[in-house]
Amino acid sequence: MPVSGKPAASPTTATAAPPLSLAALGLGVFLLVLAPLLAWYVTPRAKVTPIDVDVTTVFTGDGSYFDTAALKTRDHRRITITRHVLGDVASSEKSGRAVWDVSTTVDTPQTLALKDPRRAFQWTTERWVTDRHSNAPVHCCGEAPTRFDGDAYLKFPFDVRKTGYRWWDNTLGAAVPLRFAGTRAVQGFQGYRFTGTVPPTRTGSRQVPGRLVGRPGQGQIQAEEWYANSGVELVVEPRTGRIMDAVISPVKTLRAPGARRTAVTLLRGERLRFTPATQRAQVRLARADRDKLVLVGRTLPVTAAAAGAVLVPAGVVWVVRGRRATGRSCAK
Repeated sequence: MPVSGKPAASPTTATAAPPLSLAALGLGVFLLVLAPLLAWYVTPRAKVTPIDVDVTTVFTGDGSYFDTAALKTRDHRRITITRHVLGDVASSEKSGRAVWDVSTTVDTPQTLALKDPRRAFQWTTERWVTDRHSNAPVHCCGEAPTRFDGDAYLKFPFDVRKTGYRWWDNTLGAAVPLRFAGTRAVQGFQGYRFTGTVPPTRTGSRQVPGRLVGRPGQGQIQAEEWYANSGVELVVEPRTGRIMDAVISPVKTLRAPGARRTAVTLLRGERLRFTPATQRAQVRLARADRDKLVLVGRTLPVTAAAAGAVLVPAGVVWVVRGRRATGRSCAK
């Protein structure tokens, strides 16, 4: 015959833990797993060159240019170089590479007012293709007009090091060695500074009247085109590789065939630099990209690890105490 009193608690009820303690323990374990996943798996995949770019950068400064109408050099004139970069999203998605179409115009005060690249002092178009992770050149997808090379182009690789890089100079048609030259702030944002020079180098030929290059006794001749750059200076955001400021001093000249001296200076730029508006735009892009990488690569992993380290032991203690309390309650 059953004895009157409280029914005996089942073993399951006696050892049950409060639901919130189990939730805290589970969340803590999840955060501890998430932290290294963010740092070692998500972050490397977040470091990819964008493909949906539509960016315009502008250099300005004083210089000289050869006026073909007057057949004379115009000194102390404003020189403007405008570069427009447009990502080919369809080709990039299809190839898995970063495919960028680049248009560069060099303008004098007269041609700049026309606002037509076809009437610029000089206009070039290019198509550059790079690996989205390493920034290395990839020779595919209609790369034009020539096979390009180097480590850095319109941007540097991610996680820039304090070492030398090879920067592609489209006028030279080759990569220019750059050396690390310390740090410099651009619009209050710190970056790595790289410098280099291009010695006078023959880059091609152009048919001109012989008298233009000191050969009046000859009609049309193939004059030699020469190029130099007395000062390349780039300031780069270290984490993202974005160029925040740039200075170049290009010189394009003509020589008579086999001559050692310049006959005509076609263009001379004296420290042409990013305009303040371009600097601000590049710094905004660099800051936004850097903040995203810092969030995914450092802030979230550290926060997740710290929270998990607190929640797991707290959850364990809570579960153990909850089970003991439940057991004592059921035993009464």
